[in-house]
Amino acid sequence: MLTTTTRQITRGSTRHAVNYDERPMLVFWETTKACLLACRHCRAEAAERPPQGELTTADGFALIDQVAGFGRPYPILVLTGGDCLLRPDLFELTDYAISRGIPTCLSPSVTPLLTSEAIDKIAASGIAAVSISLDGARAVTHEGVRGVPGHFAATVTAIRALADAGLTVQVNTTVMPANAAELADIAQLVVTSGARIWEVFFLVQVGRGSRQDALTPVEHEEICHFLYDAAHYGVIVRTVEAPFFRRIVASRRSGGSAPGGVLYRSLGDRLQHLLGAPTSRPSAHTAPTRDGKGILFVAHDGEIYPAGFLPLGLGNVRSQSLSTIYRRNPVLCSIRAARFAGRCGECEYADLCGGSRARAYAGSGDPLGEDPACAYQPAGHRTTPALADYDSAAGLG
Repeated sequence: MLTTTTRQITRGSTRHAVNYDERPMLVFWETTKACLLACRHCRAEAAERPPQGELTTADGFALIDQVAGFGRPYPILVLTGGDCLLRPDLFELTDYAISRGIPTCLSPSVTPLLTSEAIDKIAASGIAAVSISLDGARAVTHEGVRGVPGHFAATVTAIRALADAGLTVQVNTTVMPANAAELADIAQLVVTSGARIWEVFFLVQVGRGSRQDALTPVEHEEICHFLYDAAHYGVIVRTVEAPFFRRIVASRRSGGSAPGGVLYRSLGDRLQHLLGAPTSRPSAHTAPTRDGKGILFVAHDGEIYPAGFLPLGLGNVRSQSLSTIYRRNPVLCSIRAARFAGRCGECEYADLCGGSRARAYAGSGDPLGEDPACAYQPAGHRTTPALADYDSAAGLG
């Protein structure tokens, strides 16, 4: 998820605070499913050639008009994929969106299409920000995910080239068992590459990601505490499908303690070894958005979903308006009202966090169910002794 311009559209938030019941903060458009990569965890299950039925240029212009139809402050439009650079009309679409005053971002793949000429064109176009995926601190790890020899070096080069071109660069990392131990080293690469934002995706087992192992709830908790620490080094840190990060940020900012687990300690020690003492106040994203609340996803064929990782169809932009679906769909209304089942429904952080709706749906088929990746046990719901013990040790209970 690329959210680098959030502050731009909410600058002066006392005057223009975003009402998430009326409009999303982010609209993602999967401009194509085509991509030259075949990443192991790909949500889109992208292929080399686009499938039939992708939105045409005219459809794209109409979609952009629908985004503008939410009114000001306009949602941020993120053009993703697949690989958005495989759309031959990409810059026609970005030019039109920017001409409408819509903050527009790109999420391209690192392939031979991302040339220096392409970077110059992006930088000159008025694009607000660009996100690049980096899934390891070593070639063997990153390329084990991306499946292309030499891709690690190309990715680091691309991040630096985009930053040198004056673009706001966000680095996306999907955390999984294969790379969790490298997160401190990835943080160093982000800090030293010129990127301004690090967005960490917590794997949801959909698409090709359904074949990947998942981290445990306790590991998720410790990684979120580590990410709070990483936010002290001059980059903005955000998470995707880990809204419980906001609970941890709130706790730490109010004096809560960090956990004492092995994973957290090893990542924290490594972070300080690489980057030294913290250099800034923590910059951690805490806007209370989640799948369907502040977020909307449009697939390559126009189908609308609460988020890219939540394949629950809501309608199609060719026949229904984004604003009507966002504001009136019963599931989205329930998500925004925090009408959740299980621990998420009982939790005092239900609005600030609300759990991953995508992970709840992947695990139980219920988009309003509890998030099985969350370690937190609300008061009165101490049914998992191992997690209750962890809460006590971490100061969460």
